[in-house]
Amino acid sequence: MKKIAVIVAGGSGSRMNSTIPKQFLLLKGKPVLYYTISTFLKSYDDMQLILVLPEEHVAAGQEVIDAFFDYSRIQITVGGPTRFHSVQNGLKLVTEESIVLVHDAVRCLVSVDLIRRCCDTTAEKGSAIPVIDCMHSVRIINPTGNESLDRNVVKLVQTPQAFHSKILLPAFMIGHKDKFTDEATVVEAYGLKLELVEGEENNIKITKPFDLVIAEHLLPEN
Repeated sequence: MKKIAVIVAGGSGSRMNSTIPKQFLLLKGKPVLYYTISTFLKSYDDMQLILVLPEEHVAAGQEVIDAFFDYSRIQITVGGPTRFHSVQNGLKLVTEESIVLVHDAVRCLVSVDLIRRCCDTTAEKGSAIPVIDCMHSVRIINPTGNESLDRNVVKLVQTPQAFHSKILLPAFMIGHKDKFTDEATVVEAYGLKLELVEGEENNIKITKPFDLVIAEHLLPEN
């Protein structure tokens, strides 16, 4: 089945104390976005990418593609006011039955193995949401104070989140809600169950300066 990755690159550099959006910050001399795109293209020879960018950053995204990649496998579209709307815009370019993966551009340490695991599970089960164990003590805030929660029943959610297009496309036709923090919450609101797969500890999201330090340490040597 055809495989399409919608890579959402809508982040700013505010929490990085930078005027440069996170996806364009340099990591070992190359933009963060480069590593994300490169891994997805390596995962399958027929993998197609839809890169979703804020309108003001489209030119920068095109420069990254021009410098490192073949345009024949990558399309660019403009994002929206929220992640939901950005993914929605990306899905408008999905015109064939396919496995669709949605990924945060700044999770640049995603592995080929995780991408393939998500695709294999989706082909069998219809969806694949990578999660890792919660290693911290967890407390829930409630109207009367707070209480502890068994961390063994808590999972931390990652991307790529993969779905059969017959599931994801109609799910994104529903109206936006504030509780939609990722694709899994949208599909769940549509009334469908989700299949969890094992994620990866190294699949971190670049949000703060220290994350770049960690990513540089974890990034394999070319």
